[in-house]
Amino acid sequence: MKRIFQILIIALIVPLLSFGQEDDQVMKARAGKFALTNAKIYTVTNGIIENGTLIINNGIIEAVGANVTIPDDAEVIDCKGKEIYPGMIDSGTKVGLQEIESIDVSQDYSESGALTPQMQALTAVNPNSAVIPVTRVSGVTTVWTTPSGGFLPGTAAAINLFGYTPDQMFAGAKGIIMNFPSTAGGGRFRRRSPEEQAKATERALKTVNDAWDKAELYAKIEGANDVRNYPEIEALVPVVKGEMQLFIEANAAKDILAAIDWVKTRGYKKVVLTGVSEGWRVAEEIAKSKIPVIAGPIQAIPTRGSDRYDAAYANPGIMSAAGVKVALRTGDTENVRNLPYHAGFAASYGMGREEALKAITINAAEILGVSNSIGSIEVGKKANVFVSTGDPFETASKITDLFIDGYKVPMTSQQIRLYDEFLDRTPGVKKNDPAIKIIKK
Repeated sequence: MKRIFQILIIALIVPLLSFGQEDDQVMKARAGKFALTNAKIYTVTNGIIENGTLIINNGIIEAVGANVTIPDDAEVIDCKGKEIYPGMIDSGTKVGLQEIESIDVSQDYSESGALTPQMQALTAVNPNSAVIPVTRVSGVTTVWTTPSGGFLPGTAAAINLFGYTPDQMFAGAKGIIMNFPSTAGGGRFRRRSPEEQAKATERALKTVNDAWDKAELYAKIEGANDVRNYPEIEALVPVVKGEMQLFIEANAAKDILAAIDWVKTRGYKKVVLTGVSEGWRVAEEIAKSKIPVIAGPIQAIPTRGSDRYDAAYANPGIMSAAGVKVALRTGDTENVRNLPYHAGFAASYGMGREEALKAITINAAEILGVSNSIGSIEVGKKANVFVSTGDPFETASKITDLFIDGYKVPMTSQQIRLYDEFLDRTPGVKKNDPAIKIIKK
C-alpha cells in the first residue's frame, strides 16, 4: 500500500516538474567554436590572466592567454568585467541516484547486504534528474556520485552534469567505497557496554578483512580454469592490484587513525579518506600517511558538544596547513548547488581562498583521478568552465555562462523557471478576486 501511495505521489509531482517549461523546448545545449574575451581568467594551475581570452573548440580548450588570436568563425562572447573559472567539482554526492528523499522509488543509491562493491553507481544515474540543472547553473560541472549502505556499498563514479545517457556523462574515473567499521557509533551503539562495543567492532572488521583477504587471493589465482565467479570479490581486485582507488569513509579521530593503520597493514597504494569530520584532531598523522582526503560537509555542526562552533568550518584549513591534500564535498543531493559556499566557509575559516578554490577544482580532479581532463583551465583539457560576475564564493555573484564538454549549456533549471513564472503572474491575483474571498471564508 505504501509503494502504491508513493507512485501516486510521483505521478502528481512529475507534471509539476514540467510546469512552465514551454520555453525550455528551444533552450538546448549547443556545440561550436567559442571565444570568451576580455575576462579575468583563473586558471588555478597557472595563475590569473587579466583581460584574457579563452578559445573553446571541439569540446576542448584550444587556447588561453592575454594575446590570443580570435578565429574568424568563432562565436565571440564578451566577458568584460567578468571572471572565468574551471568548473567546480563536488567530491561526494548522490546526484543522479536520488530525486526525492522521502520517496523510496525515486532512490537508487543502496542495495541490500553489507558487501555489494560490484554495484555500479554509473548504471543507476538518471541523466534527466531535475537536480542536475539546478546544480550545474551554480557552476558545479562535475560530481563524484556515490552509493551508500553497508561496509562496501558499491562503486562510485565521476560524472559531468550534461548528457543524455550515463555513458555520455561519465568523466573517466571510478572507485570502490568502503565504510570503515566505526568504534564511535551513536544511538544504541553508545548505550552498549565497552565490551559489547569492542566485540561489535571486531565482528565488523572481520567481515571487512575476510572480503579483502578473498580479493587478494582472487587476484593471485585470477585466470585459473576452475575459479568460481564471485562478482563482489572480483570488484575489489582492481584495488588490490593498484588499478583503482579505494575511498574509505572515516569521521571520528579514532576511526581515522585505525583506517590509516589498516591501509598501512594491507599495503594498498591508491587510497583516499572521506568525511574526516575530526581530521583536524589528527591532521599531522594524516599528513604523515600521505593519504589525501575529501572533507565535508563544511556547513555542519561540530561532532562533539564540547567542540568550538566552527570546528567543521576550520577542519579543511587545519588539514591543509598540516600538508594534507584536501578536496571538498557537500555530501548532498538537492543542495550540491551550495558547493561554492561550503568552499567559502572553508576559505574564511583558515583555508584561504586560493586553497579553497583548488579544493573544488584541481585538488578534487587529482584525488579522483581525472586531472588530465578537468580541474583547471589549460590547453587540451575539456572545456568545463563557467563565467561569473564575481567571486563564486560570494552569494551576490551570478553565473552567466556555462560550458560542459565544450557545450554551451542553457542557464535554466526547474527552480529558475518557477521563479520566472511566478515573478510576473499573468493574469495576476487581485485583492478583490472572488476566489480570494471564497478562500478566506
